Amino acid sequence: MSLDQRSAARLAIVQALYQMEVAGKGLNEIFAEFESHWIGREIEGAQYKPADASFFRDVLQGVLTDQVAIDRQIDRALAGGWPLSRLESVMRAALRAGAYELRARKDVPARVVIKEYVDVAGAFFGPTESGMVNAVLDRIAHEERAEELS
Repeated sequence: MSLDQRSAARLAIVQALYQMEVAGKGLNEIFAEFESHWIGREIEGAQYKPADASFFRDVLQGVLTDQVAIDRQIDRALAGGWPLSRLESVMRAALRAGAYELRARKDVPARVVIKEYVDVAGAFFGPTESGMVNAVLDRIAHEERAEELS
């Protein structure tokens, strides 16, 4: 699977997590919607790149399965005791997906995970927010993969 297809899947994962939180959609509904309508299609004039569907499913399912532990870990990694619940929904989605990959997808190098979610954050936010994603995921990477980063 190409890196572009994984990058497209990561963007779709963040969008899916956002939709699940904001619109209250369920996992199966999100899988069906994203796989049939969003991934690799044109919507409202925007072309969505083909995405790695199995990677999309794995990360999305993993975030939901481990969300309590992931949220606790992100809360610990956020600077100044700023709770995850106070962050904007898209930012929460990016941090959750990145944290899941760092915890469970050891096949993806930590630096790649961090860079990819910083790029996703950059698609929605400015440099301050992207920098925050970088800092939080870097802290989590040092917890989860100290041996890889040393």
